[in-house]
Order: sequence, then C-alpha cells, then structure tokens
Amino acid sequence: MAKKKVADAVQNVASKKKGKEIDPVRVFAEKMRDHKELESRWAVLQEARVEYFKGKDFVALLRAHPELLKPLAIESTTEDMEMEVGNLLLRRKLIVRCDRVLKTVRPGKTKLSKWPARIEFFPEQKFSEKDSFFAWTFERRRPLWQTVLSFLVPIVTLACCLFPVFPHWCKLGVLYFCLTLLSLIFGLLTLRAVIFGTVWLVAGKRIWFFPNILAEEASLTELFRFWPDLSKDDDPPPKWSTRLAFGALTGVILWVVIHHGPNEASRARYQRKVSNIIDEVLVWKPKALSVFTVQTEEASTPVPATTPIYNETTDLGDIEPVVYDSSLEDGQSDVELQEVANEQVDVETKDI
Repeated sequence: MAKKKVADAVQNVASKKKGKEIDPVRVFAEKMRDHKELESRWAVLQEARVEYFKGKDFVALLRAHPELLKPLAIESTTEDMEMEVGNLLLRRKLIVRCDRVLKTVRPGKTKLSKWPARIEFFPEQKFSEKDSFFAWTFERRRPLWQTVLSFLVPIVTLACCLFPVFPHWCKLGVLYFCLTLLSLIFGLLTLRAVIFGTVWLVAGKRIWFFPNILAEEASLTELFRFWPDLSKDDDPPPKWSTRLAFGALTGVILWVVIHHGPNEASRARYQRKVSNIIDEVLVWKPKALSVFTVQTEEASTPVPATTPIYNETTDLGDIEPVVYDSSLEDGQSDVELQEVANEQVDVETKDI
C-alpha cells in the first residue's frame, strides 16, 4: 500500500512539472545528500571513490524531518514509508546497496570498523536499515564558488609565471604572505603533534586536535573542526614500557639536535656560499636600478667639445688641461677629436 502511494505521488508531481523537466526524486535525493545530519564517508568501490551512508541514518533522518518528503508530495503516514522511499531511490539507480569488503576483524583490532575504506556491491539491491551501506551514484551539482575558482586557477597560474616582472612592493607582499601561510600551517601541524605525543605518553590516549586537517575527502566545515572524535580510538592503550621507551628516544633525538646543531657562525658561513632568492628579493632596492640607469646614460653621453680631456696615466697636478674647440676641426667626429687630444696629452706627459 505504501509503495503504491509513493509511486502515485511521484507520478503526479512529475506530471505537473513535466514542462520544466524537473525530476522530484532527483531533487529529493540531492536534498538528502546535502543534509548536514546525514553522516556520510568516502570509500573505494571498484577502483572509484564514492560517498556512502548508512541505512539506519537515512531512516532516522526521514523520521526526524518528515518535511524532507515535500519534493515527492507524500506524507509519512505509515511505518514503512521510509523503506519505500529508499527502494524508490534504488529503482531510480540514484543509490546502490553496498557491503564491506573485509568482513572479519583485523589482527590487533577488537571489532569491525564503523566506516570501512573499501566496499563492494551487495547482491540483493533492496533497502534495509540493519547494517547496510548505500552509495550515491550521481555527482553533486557544482556550487558557484567552484565555478569561480575554476576561472581563477588559470589567472593565478599566469600570475605565478609573471612573478619575476612584478614590482618590488608586490614581490614583498607575495613573499610575506607565503611565509606567513607556511608558518601557520607548519606551526599548527607541529602543535597538534606535540599535544598528541604528550597525551599519548602520559595517558596512552590517541587524541588529535583538528582531526580532519589532513583529510582529502572532508568538507570545508569538517576540515577545520577543532575537537577530536574520541569514538574512533578503539585500539587498546599501549603499555607503559612502550611509552617510556618512545619518550626516552624522543628526548635523546632532541638533545642531539640541540647540542650538535650548527651555531650562528657556521650558519652564516654556509649562507655566504649559497644563493638565496629570498635574500635577493629583500636586499634589492628600486633605487639601485635607477642609479645604474643614470650611470649608463652618462657613460653613453658623448664628451662635449669644451670638456678637458686627460690621459689616465697623467698626473693632473703637473699639466694644465687642454681644451679643444670643435670649430677648428671641421668634418671630424667627437671620437676622432678625443683620440687627437689623447695623443697630444701623451706627448706633453713625455716632455714633463
């Protein structure tokens, strides 16, 4: 009876919205997938990464929020209405039923993982809420920020290629931004590692703050979640002798690094032998290029006809400057006049 009601309701909604080509079942599936209370994970299904959820969470969500059935234009009036909705998604091939690949407890574990990393197709494609997994078969609609980001990627790539011709102030801004970002990332990773090691050595608990900071499949909200998930620590605590041995080994490594590391003089000596692009950006000044340009222009400027010309080996205090007038040497270039002047200066130098 419930199956007939669901099918009739969906058919009526589809017939009303036929002109707009809107599939109410697909709209319902997208709302369920994007709902925050439906917990899901990523796993490998036949060499493909898929997002899957548990059947009991799906049923619990529909019972707690019956308004989610609004796209289907049906009401939750019977007990097995949620099961029929799940079977409807299976018939539309929007979800597939899966099962864990490893069905035995791994060595060193006390029970099976709640969210297996590898799953496979279940032979009977029928919805159930008892120890069953279901994977979504459709791709999410791309949000607006992903579309904007896809246009920004080539622009940022082109900007990175043009970085050598950036103004000096822009290079400094990029340099300080990258250094700040890297310091924040490595500082956060180091701090969470120190906290994990301290708690593990003292209490034997495996507690990671920011547990999803290195996860590939986590969303942006889950990525920066601060509090750890204590339910994942299913392994028995290590022995105190093991923790003491690791603590002693860590102390020895820190002592060696601190007492046998290079001092400031060695660091400065090594730094002079290598070229550092960061130092080149920091030391370089825009005025240096302007001074070089002025000197180049002065060197390329021809010597005026009334300018005193001396020989490089001449003692300026012993002879008087010789001034040449270009009007007396018609048809000669400035270079030829300069050569004649140098010859005369050499003669006068020999006489002295």
